[in-house]
Amino acid sequence: MRKEAWYKDWFASPYYHKLYHKRDETEAFKFINNLIQYLKPKPESYMLDVACGKGRHSIALAEMGFNVTGIDLSLPSIEEAKKSETENLHFFQHDMRLPFWINYFDYAFNFFTSFGYFRTKREHDNAIRTIANSLKKDGIFVIDYLNIRHAEETLHANDVTKVGNTTFHITRWQDENYFYKQIQITDKKSLTPKHLYTEKIAKFSLGDFTEMLSYQHLQMQEIFGDYQLGSFNIKKSPRLILVAKKVAR
Repeated sequence: MRKEAWYKDWFASPYYHKLYHKRDETEAFKFINNLIQYLKPKPESYMLDVACGKGRHSIALAEMGFNVTGIDLSLPSIEEAKKSETENLHFFQHDMRLPFWINYFDYAFNFFTSFGYFRTKREHDNAIRTIANSLKKDGIFVIDYLNIRHAEETLHANDVTKVGNTTFHITRWQDENYFYKQIQITDKKSLTPKHLYTEKIAKFSLGDFTEMLSYQHLQMQEIFGDYQLGSFNIKKSPRLILVAKKVAR
C-alpha cells in the first residue's frame, strides 16, 4: 500500500465500516440539526456533502427537503449510498482534489474530520479550491475538523476492540505535523487473517484553515468548538468547526 494513498484502501475496506459501526450517529444528527437551525437555508437549497461515505448525513439533509449531492472517493461506499438516491438526493464517486460542478451549490459541507488525509499542501489546497468553485457567490462552506491542541493533550495511545470474530489492535501516536493511528486486524474467518492499515491526519490549526480558505476567496464567518455550536476554545474545545462564505474575486 502506498503511504500517500492509505485512505484509498482503508476507506474502501469492509473493516473500516466494521470498526466504526458504533460511531454515535445520534450526536452526528443532532449536530447537523443544530447546524441547519443556525444556517437557516432556504427550502430546496442545493447542498454538497464532500467525503459523504455511505451517505447517511446526505440522506438526513435530503429528508429535510434540501437538494443534496454526495461525493466520495470510495466506490464501495458510493455504491451503497446510491441505493438511497431519490429525486433530491444523488451520489457520485469523485476525488475532492479534482474539479466538480461549478457555481452550483448554496452550501457545501465536510463533516467529521473528512479532510487532512493528503500527502502535500497543494493537494489540500486543490480540495478547498474544488469546494470553493462548486459554490455560488455568497455560498457557505462548513468544515468540521478536530481541534489539534485538544487532540494532542487527550491522545489515547492504545486500544483493543473486538467486533464478532475480528479483533482490532489500535496504536496512536503523533509528531509535529500529523496524528497517526495504526490498526492491526485479526480476522479468524478471513482467508488472509491479518491486515494492517495506518491512518494519517494533518495537524491543521485555525490559522492554517484561515489561510487555505482565504486563498480560495472563502471568508470566515463563524468558529465553533463543539457539536452544540459552543464557542471555540483553543485548549478545551474538542472540535474546530468553521463557517465560511464565498466572496467576490
